[in-house]
Parts: sequence; C-alpha cells; structure tokens
Amino acid sequence: MNGYPKVNYIGNKEKIADWIVSLIPQNAETFFDAFSGGASVSYAAKKKGLCVYSNDILRINYFLAKSWIENNNITLTEKDVDTLFQGVPFEGFMYREYANTYYYPDECKTLDLLRHNIESLNDEYKKALAFSLIRRAMIRKMPYSRFTINWSKIQQLRDEKFSYEHYKRSRSYHNKSFKYHVEDNLSAYNNAVFSNRKENKALNLDVFDAIDKVSADVIYMDPPYAGTMNDYHGFYGVLDSYINEEKSRPFDNNFQSKDTISEMFEKLFGKLKKYRYWMLSYNSKAKPAKDELLSIIYKFAKSVEVFEMPYAYKVTGKEKKQKDIEYLFRVKNDNYGK
Repeated sequence: MNGYPKVNYIGNKEKIADWIVSLIPQNAETFFDAFSGGASVSYAAKKKGLCVYSNDILRINYFLAKSWIENNNITLTEKDVDTLFQGVPFEGFMYREYANTYYYPDECKTLDLLRHNIESLNDEYKKALAFSLIRRAMIRKMPYSRFTINWSKIQQLRDEKFSYEHYKRSRSYHNKSFKYHVEDNLSAYNNAVFSNRKENKALNLDVFDAIDKVSADVIYMDPPYAGTMNDYHGFYGVLDSYINEEKSRPFDNNFQSKDTISEMFEKLFGKLKKYRYWMLSYNSKAKPAKDELLSIIYKFAKSVEVFEMPYAYKVTGKEKKQKDIEYLFRVKNDNYGK
C-alpha cells in the first residue's frame, strides 16, 4: 500500500487528514464520513483501523470511496485497461452535450467509448476504479481541475505556448491523451487499495438520508464552506452527468448559501442524537463565523472542544497563498443513549 493517491479535489483534506483522524476519541470503533468528497479523511480513518462509512451525494465521489474505502483487494489489470480502450470512439452522450464545451470533439468520442466499455468489466470494484481513473484523466485535462471554466478560456490555457508565455507553465499534461493519464495513474490507484479487516461501506445519499441509515460512534462532517469557493456541483457535476449519461441537477441540501447556512446547520445538528461524538471541519473564512456556529451547536450539545490548524490554500494559477485557520469542532453528545 502506497497511500492515498492524487485526485485533484477542491477542498480536499488530504494534507490534514491525519490530524483530523488523530482527534477521533480513542474509544470509537466506527466512523461515519458524511460529506466524504475525495475520501481522504475516510482513507485516513480506514488506515487507523476504524470501520468506516463513507458517504457523498456526488456519484463520482461514491466511486472514489467504493475504490479505496469499501474495496479491500480488487485492482485493475493492464488487460482491464485494454478492455476500456478497445473499439472505435463514437458520438455518444459526451459528444452531443459537451463537445467544444469542456473537451474537443474527438476527446468526447473517446470518453463515450470508455463509458460504454466500463460495462464490460466484470466486477463492481473494477468499475469503481475505472470511473475513478477516468475522473483523474478528465480532471488532468481540465484547466484548474474544475468544470466552471468557459470553453474559450479552456482553449487558451490548453495552448501550451500561450500558457508558458503568460504563466511560465506549459501545462502540457492538459493535452496528453486519456489513455496516457489512465496508465500513468494505474499503479498508484491500485496500490491505494488495502484491507483493514473491517466491513467498510461507501454510500451515495443525500446527507440527511445517510444520517437516517448509518449508525456509528463518530459522525464527521465536512460540508461546503458557505462564503467560500464551494460550488461542488458546478465543479464536478459534469462527472456525474458522464456516469449517468444524463445531465445532473444541483443538490437540494447543498450547504452553499450564506442566507440559509445557519438553518441548514440547525437541521443537521438536530438529527445527530444517535451519535456518541460529532466532529465538524470548518474554516475561518466560512459563514457563519466561528462564534455563531458555536452558538448553534450549543443548542444541541454542551460538551464542545475546538481545535485549530493554520492552513494555506493556494490560489489557483498564482503563487500567492491565502492563510486561513482550519477548525475542528469535537462534540461529546450529552444525550447519547437517552
């Protein structure tokens, strides 16, 4: 096992996942990651030996968790990769909906071929790994690793000469083939698969539905930070559209709006009575502010600790770094078992 692989996920907690997991109470045995995103915290919890439930509303994030959290031993072979790329690219869903929107027409035809061939894989974990690798390839070819860039800007940034002249970076990886990126990441993605001898589970549910379904000692929450760069459907919804071969719709419970975020937290905390411990990641730039969020938590629980970690988010395309504070709220549920 070589550890958590590269996924290029906005908001990913990869760099501080071990710190977060170190704050899990020692008597906890089961861990529920309710907004798992790129699954880096779920992965660290699995390494710690906990039984992990990993949930995210995005289908592609479910496949990331399926690949490395639920999956214990299944990997993709070079023959499986050959299966993905066999045949002739054709004009399917991606070509019809996204040619000259996010990718060039021939690239969209290749994506349609890959989507068709995934169904030829004979194992659910192989399919999950295949989707995860294709996601990685799609992200590597997408400037800024998100689908909120217009086509004219994408073309500009994929022009290696222009990119070098203006940003001192050629970004040649944007123009590598999908096959190149899949093969380049195959070993790292396979090596991330391991068993911790627990029956871990990946879910693809709205957070409130997942809370009704999952019981665990600890619920960990890392919702989008309102007031920051947090449009995860905008960033990655195209990947779900690709998987489902129909355009995805924005989420109902998205924790994005500064106008409704406080009532969303009240709704969330009001449903957590069955969990012994609550853990919540938060950020100094997010809304509501730390003290207001604490006041909301105190409506539901009194035993609250707050841990802090200085953290720098790189502003994409610039050397400047934005210095923030990451908070970890740890709550002991006084009403647990009552």
